[in-house]
Amino acid sequence: MTKKIAIITGASRGLGRSMALHLAKRGVGVIGTYRSGSAEAEAVRQDIAALGGKSVMIALDVSDSKSFGAFAEAVAAALKTEFGRERFDYLVNNAGHGLYAPLTDATEEQFDGIIDTHLRGPIFLTQKLLPLIEDGGRILNVSSGFVRVTMAGYGIYAAAKAAIQTMTKFMAVELGARQIRVNTISPGAIATDFGGGAVRDDQNINAYVAQTIALGRVGEADDIGGAVAAILSDEMGWANGTTFDVSGGQAI
Repeated sequence: MTKKIAIITGASRGLGRSMALHLAKRGVGVIGTYRSGSAEAEAVRQDIAALGGKSVMIALDVSDSKSFGAFAEAVAAALKTEFGRERFDYLVNNAGHGLYAPLTDATEEQFDGIIDTHLRGPIFLTQKLLPLIEDGGRILNVSSGFVRVTMAGYGIYAAAKAAIQTMTKFMAVELGARQIRVNTISPGAIATDFGGGAVRDDQNINAYVAQTIALGRVGEADDIGGAVAAILSDEMGWANGTTFDVSGGQAI
């Protein structure tokens, strides 16, 4: 039987995929979610199987809070049938999308989309899954370096991620009686498909961003996946209600 089980939203690509693989390498079972990329999700499942691990991929749109009850039921069923468990240990609220929309031009629809995905989703998905989380478990919310480093056009996205950092503190206090640790990770610039893959694919942007980072390069998905696995480990059990800046020293 798998010792620990993690739910990772948005596990089919980018940072979520790396998180899933790094946790699987540590023997953690994975329940991953994907919104529409079923083929990508299946590829991650196969990669985890190749590592000798076990995973289940379940479709979920984190912006649709009305679907969370059905998702929780699907999780409960997967825990019993695939893992022989009734509860899981780690929840990583990772799924999301970027938005470039200057505050002078942004629409209410764009605002609602960001808030639904990056604030409403993590709060109410966590709420719905709390009965299934083991006492002494871990919750990790994903924020963004844009909370600390400004760039015109990303204000709404950054505001939602700043709210997540504050919400994490209150969640840690409220779940303390159950010994559930709640933290946030704040990645810096990463070479993924975020924002259309600009940092990854545009060499001029990549070079510009790299010179703002103390270690002299932009981050890779595995830099974040490895950090997540470490933060969720028992060795980090005294960290609670805090935000981990994992940016290679960007704009310091």
